[in-house]
Amino acid sequence: MTFQHLCLLYDYFMEIKKPIIYLDNNATTPTDPRVLETMMPYLTSNFANANSTHLFGIDAYNAVKKARNQVAELIGAETNEIVFTSGATEAINLAIKGVAENYSRKGKHIVTVQTEHPAVLDTCKHLEKHGYEVTFLPVQNNGLLDLSKVKEALRHDTILLIVMYVNNETGVIQDIKSLSSLAHDVGAFFMTDATQAVGKLNIWVDASGIDLMCLSGHKMYAPKGVGALFLSQRINRVKLPALIHGGGHERGLRSGTLNVPGIVALGTACEIAGNEINNNAEYIRNLRDLLESELLKLDGTMINGSIKNRLFNTTNIIFKGIDSDAMILGLSNPEGNHPLIAVSNGSACTSTSIEPSHVLVAMGLHDTDAFNSIRFSLGKNNTKIEIGTAIYAVKTVVENLRTFNS
Repeated sequence: MTFQHLCLLYDYFMEIKKPIIYLDNNATTPTDPRVLETMMPYLTSNFANANSTHLFGIDAYNAVKKARNQVAELIGAETNEIVFTSGATEAINLAIKGVAENYSRKGKHIVTVQTEHPAVLDTCKHLEKHGYEVTFLPVQNNGLLDLSKVKEALRHDTILLIVMYVNNETGVIQDIKSLSSLAHDVGAFFMTDATQAVGKLNIWVDASGIDLMCLSGHKMYAPKGVGALFLSQRINRVKLPALIHGGGHERGLRSGTLNVPGIVALGTACEIAGNEINNNAEYIRNLRDLLESELLKLDGTMINGSIKNRLFNTTNIIFKGIDSDAMILGLSNPEGNHPLIAVSNGSACTSTSIEPSHVLVAMGLHDTDAFNSIRFSLGKNNTKIEIGTAIYAVKTVVENLRTFNS
């Protein structure tokens, strides 16, 4: 499915205004109305620069300060350990490149995982061109790391171990506490991309041994364009050089005028998530389990990744003999007798690629099975009626495609 095809489909959808059932929340979430309400004044009446010294600027500064505290409270951090960024990708670049530059005297060896997000993989590949050695660890068929393999890969000159908290394609949850302990045993820092985990799982950074952690607002019902980096200043103090120079913002780590509306939104989203995290988990898990149990009744279906160690909102399913692009088009066909269903066949950063999912391939799937896999990622706004409708739509599209292919 090319980008041009997607654009044409979107134009058609906008013309007919057909209802949509959104099951792609790992790609992005809708902005919570309560989040929008808190950020709007900082786009309209209270639009001052948070670095200005007049009363309006001070009010914006205090709003940022409050948001920093809200983010810190959600993950058990201190406010001086939160650095606001434009999103998780910037936070990842700031963390990895910063550690590489600041701790190169100890060593130039970094360990990460083949199933990481492209923001991590591409940054590490960039460092390889500048004299760093990167070990890309394989995963088991269930998507989990073999801790003994991680231990073998770590060396006295390893400066950083990077492991994603929750995989964005399969929802597989890694053993973060054990991994951080292994890193600390060799004097390395432990970093995790927790973009899919923050706001969904109860995370306490110190208890988990996390030194650096990245998150993004648009995965937790805040708008796009804002995120944060947790930078430990207590147990293992991490020092980073500036990634962006200019005005000394964010403790000099990334200069640039603060995105006050976005930061306020992220803070509010974190507070809401902290208050609702357990109820959301139970509600969404029940919907996911209903969807999954019905779809697995179809012939030639199976789940990708660990069932036991998995986030409650995600299921990644192989539909044998069904090309995922064809299914996505079928589910989002404006002429179908069902609402448009939004799902994906991989990371939103790579889903328009003609290559199979690097995550599923790393888990041992053949290219064909990877191309036959669909990710369903649910959110707190989904309803039981929507899931029932989606089940009907998926079954209909699968039956039609198999009839067409036979």
